Amino acid sequence: MASKARRRAAWLAFGLVALAAFSASANPGDAQPTQGIRASTAQLSTPDSASHGAQQTTVCPCASLDNIDFPIPATRAFRSAIFTLHNLTNYSQQYTHDPFSQQSASQQSSFLSSLLPTAQGKGPIGSAIRISQKLYHRIFSSGKFATSRKKDEEIQRKAIKVIDLLQLSAELGNMDALFTLAHLSLFPPNIYFPLDPKTAYSSFAMHASITGNATSQSYLAFFHSTGYADVVPIDQTKALLYYTFAAQGGDKGAQMALGYRYWSGISTLEDCSRAAAWYEEAADQAMQKFLSGPPGGLTLPYTPTSLSDLDGGVYGPGASVASTGFNVIRPAVKAGFARAAGETWEDLLEYYMFNADRGETDFAYKLGKIFYQGSIYAAAGGTASGSEGVGRIAQDFKQAQYYFLQIARQVWPRDPPNPLHHKASAYKAEAVTQPGWAPKSAAYIGRMYMRGEGVKQDYETAMMWFERGAEYADRECHNGLGIIWRDGLVKGKKDIRKALEHFAIAAGQELAEAHVNLGKHYYARGEFKLAATYFETAIRFGSTFEAHFYLAKIHTMNMRASGLPQDYAAGSCSSAVSFYKLAAERGVWDDDLVNDAEQAWNSGTERGKEIAILKWWVAAERGFEVAQNNLAYVLDQDKSMLRSTRFSPIQVSNDTARLALTQWIRSAAQRNVDSLVKVGDYYYHGFGVPDEPESVRWEKAAKFYQSAADTQLSALAMWNLGWMYENGIGVPQDFHLAKRHYDQALEINSEAYLPVLLSLIKLHARSLWHTLQGGENGLKLWGYDEDRSRAPSVSMSVSERANMKREIDPASRSQPNTETRSHAHEETVDTFDDDGPWYMGKAREDFQRRRQQSTRQVPEEEEDPVQWARERRIAENERDGDFGPEDYFDAALRGGHRGEEGVDTFLETMLLVTLCLVVAALIYIRTRLVQRARREEEQNRGRPPPNLGLFPPPDDPARQDWQIVR
Repeated sequence: MASKARRRAAWLAFGLVALAAFSASANPGDAQPTQGIRASTAQLSTPDSASHGAQQTTVCPCASLDNIDFPIPATRAFRSAIFTLHNLTNYSQQYTHDPFSQQSASQQSSFLSSLLPTAQGKGPIGSAIRISQKLYHRIFSSGKFATSRKKDEEIQRKAIKVIDLLQLSAELGNMDALFTLAHLSLFPPNIYFPLDPKTAYSSFAMHASITGNATSQSYLAFFHSTGYADVVPIDQTKALLYYTFAAQGGDKGAQMALGYRYWSGISTLEDCSRAAAWYEEAADQAMQKFLSGPPGGLTLPYTPTSLSDLDGGVYGPGASVASTGFNVIRPAVKAGFARAAGETWEDLLEYYMFNADRGETDFAYKLGKIFYQGSIYAAAGGTASGSEGVGRIAQDFKQAQYYFLQIARQVWPRDPPNPLHHKASAYKAEAVTQPGWAPKSAAYIGRMYMRGEGVKQDYETAMMWFERGAEYADRECHNGLGIIWRDGLVKGKKDIRKALEHFAIAAGQELAEAHVNLGKHYYARGEFKLAATYFETAIRFGSTFEAHFYLAKIHTMNMRASGLPQDYAAGSCSSAVSFYKLAAERGVWDDDLVNDAEQAWNSGTERGKEIAILKWWVAAERGFEVAQNNLAYVLDQDKSMLRSTRFSPIQVSNDTARLALTQWIRSAAQRNVDSLVKVGDYYYHGFGVPDEPESVRWEKAAKFYQSAADTQLSALAMWNLGWMYENGIGVPQDFHLAKRHYDQALEINSEAYLPVLLSLIKLHARSLWHTLQGGENGLKLWGYDEDRSRAPSVSMSVSERANMKREIDPASRSQPNTETRSHAHEETVDTFDDDGPWYMGKAREDFQRRRQQSTRQVPEEEEDPVQWARERRIAENERDGDFGPEDYFDAALRGGHRGEEGVDTFLETMLLVTLCLVVAALIYIRTRLVQRARREEEQNRGRPPPNLGLFPPPDDPARQDWQIVR
């Protein structure tokens, strides 16, 4: 019995040790924190009291409890609530489910993962496991993900426990619990917590009144500004007051909202200087947060995504400005096309990993890059510019390092004991003439060591890898060496001269971050003109944060300088606001509402969509154009009403339509042309607009369409104006202007050929009928029909057009005319030089050359990973197929002759001409032969019939009765 007891005790101890090891390995120290309430639990426990300057107190809000000391019970209840909340969100799913996402190896690591192969393993075993898992999920997914009723009840009880403990702690005077209760009531982390806006408002109001917390005041301002959930009526005066208190208390969101209101004139007078001041405060906070990170700054958040871009634009592919012209290469549009084709990020990664495991270095490099940046698509401008949120996957530095090292070891097989002594020949492969992807891989490895991403921070090792890549003139390696020498990261040795040399080499290869670093150097020296040149160049090459911030600082100094003309100061103020706004919206590490809303929307659940709309609404009040566009797009009721099916609602909710129209107008004011066309649609159909006669609404709709058409970007706006001129709706009937707008729609977008052709046919038919009835000014059916009016007016005078532009575009309000004229003059002088002889067609050639330079293509490194993989897959299928490629002419060009099909164009032309002549000669000969046969037949008809004897003639029916015996 004693031995059995000892054996049981031993097994029990072994089980406890294994369980402890398993639990410890489930949350590795280097794993990235997940987004949502789990990552912000610490923030909820301290609701920005210290950061916003508000004193945190534990005063009890109940007068009857003043004589009782409650700090210890209140703290104990609050800690218990936070602990339960943390455990609850650890295993309960939130709304954040991305259909394109895939978990990384670091997030799936466990105690057994170090002993057994995993789905992220390399080689055939890892591929087999991934395929098996995929088949298993396809077959048994319905049973695996079905949540049992018992588990739901358990989670529900824990959620109730959290709310109850927070309410108790708040009643006992704990202000952190009160703020957490308000935040959970407004943004519940999952479906088990109730969405209770009334509790959120009352808790925020009590917390703000007791502590003066800026974040609580900011949320109170949102309630008063929007009237969300009808908790309080809309009161823009109170909203502006709360936003002002919150902004002065240091809340970044309130500062952005206040700056946007002063910039756009929402419930206040327009004031560019105040808008610049508040946006500057918000941008300073973002820059301070950025500089608190490793060398080079914090990794920028994912870029936000417009839902309409995933659908090809507000009006769909081809009809929207968002998916026509050069906009079609934007990552969001390409991702939408890939999703429509049934492609997923999981399939793409599986294809990349399969080829990388076979030794394909190009696949290995791109796969490491994808895992490093945590997205399929990298933002333009280099590694420091961040990545696109539309291609989001789980970031995995371990996987990225594995693939980068796999490539780099082909050139540098070993590392020295001292990283600074790596230049010896023993540490480099012999006879390496084509390093391939090794220098670029070395740049990423060096960056990871310099920033401590997935590895222990080691500046000397980072310098070793940067110098290795710099031997082959890699721009990222030169930029990394410049940072190391500028900041003295290796042994404290600073060398500004060497740093500038490396930055200059990287900048010569069009690296945006290198231009930013050079600009920062000259900015610190007070050479602001030269610094501005570098910052503007960095923006042109894709910089999205630092360059905007420093350019805003330079324009602010120009705005506040004394002795400058008022128009010049106004122009500097406008530029400063624009750049500050971009920097503040890009640096949202603490409160990324737009990306959080996108993840909640991708969950596909009703609660997730509700939370997404709420977060987009909060971000829209802060001036985020993407949030405004997304909110208007999901609330848009124009689509369902135009279809007029029996499943569509018969009556439109005017409140929802009014909110959507408001967001469309604000999005249009931030240069979104599709939103501007949408505003015209709402006025034309009468959605969300005041009750007024149709003629008045149609006139306003025509003016909005005209504003969109003036951008020369929207073919749909041109077509709408043409239709209105054709029918005389909102504008005087004019067939000539209708034809001109139809023609311009086709010039803007060649995909509009069919609707424009049908419209022109109908227009000419209508004009002909109008002329036959005695009407005047009809279209000419033959000959060139010159437009009677060269500039469509849409019944607007010059002053009305200027007012419309100021109404839609706030940036035009403070932009001086003198500056515009000077810029136009400079552009004319720079564009049309009189150097050299002038000839007919030179102006068009110069225009085409300038257009090609302005639309510079992205570097080869930043090509679309999805399209690149698709082309590689097609090429491999054609090469390995039994019957060859579908295009056999393309197959004949293989073997090193591809691309030579355009060499002998003259000979091919002559061959075609010869063939045409031969065919013409054959046709001529055949025609002559036919004519000769006909003449002979006619001559034979004139001769007497032959003597057949008893045999009947050919026309006699008795001829059929004769039988000829052969």
